[in-house]
Amino acid sequence: MPLTPEQLAEIEEARSEPRQTLRATAPGMEAHLYTAHPVLDHGLVRVIDYMGDDAAITQAARVSYGRGTRAVSNDEGLIRYLMRHWHSTPFEMCEVKFHVKLPVFVARQWIRHRTANVNEYSARYSILDREFYIPAPDQLAAQSTVNNQGRGAVLEGEEAARVLDLLREDAMRSYDHYESMLSQDGQQGLARELARMNLPANIYTQWYWKIDLHNLFHFLRLRADAHAQYEIRVYAETMCRIVKDWVPLAYAAFEDYRLDAVQLSGKAAQVLRRRLAGEVVTQDSSGMSKGEWREFEAVWG
Repeated sequence: MPLTPEQLAEIEEARSEPRQTLRATAPGMEAHLYTAHPVLDHGLVRVIDYMGDDAAITQAARVSYGRGTRAVSNDEGLIRYLMRHWHSTPFEMCEVKFHVKLPVFVARQWIRHRTANVNEYSARYSILDREFYIPAPDQLAAQSTVNNQGRGAVLEGEEAARVLDLLREDAMRSYDHYESMLSQDGQQGLARELARMNLPANIYTQWYWKIDLHNLFHFLRLRADAHAQYEIRVYAETMCRIVKDWVPLAYAAFEDYRLDAVQLSGKAAQVLRRRLAGEVVTQDSSGMSKGEWREFEAVWG
């Protein structure tokens, strides 16, 4: 169950009592407030609160740059200019607070983005639920033979069944031992902060994650990328859909200049110019390493 009965009751109560406000609101984001978007088998993403909209970005930019922005007469053009030239502070005027439920191993990867405020569910004070991430069959893949941090072919048949059985059995056994170590049936038991160390990395945790839009875009650029690990990418893709509804002009610029864009090194730009001039360029004559050349060819042929 992604949400507990208590959390569902809290959401229902919050949504049933709308409050008037004088601050700017974004209709698209208002529709997302408190709504739980399911991710993976037991995970979720939901918006707890937010501040700002597209107009907050342009307002901050015009205050900051004054006369320098008069040539950009409309908000969409200004936002695209800011994104195109890698401005950051105007996008920092918008903030959002998410409630995220995610497997621990995804959380450890996620926390590498040190530009947010985070408060995680504490297993020192509370007992974690018996909920584990078990990959869907189409995500049960072998190690890639060309990428040390990627996946290869999908496991099938008996091999897939064997791995799934091991994942389920190990998770359940670890949780059984976790429960048996806690204080129960008159036993003194082990402290929760110690008993938790026996839990597997695929157990679910939860946190509140608050971040400004500039740093959220950086997170999404990396984690919504096709090369990102699937388990964190699906969270990023869910957030992309939310952000698109929140700040549609800023998200369109982000999608164009960051998410769907291709960055060229100086050497790669030189190769393109030489190709356009009719020269046949090989990896040996490009000045690029084999890895760089492979990545270049994947985009440009």
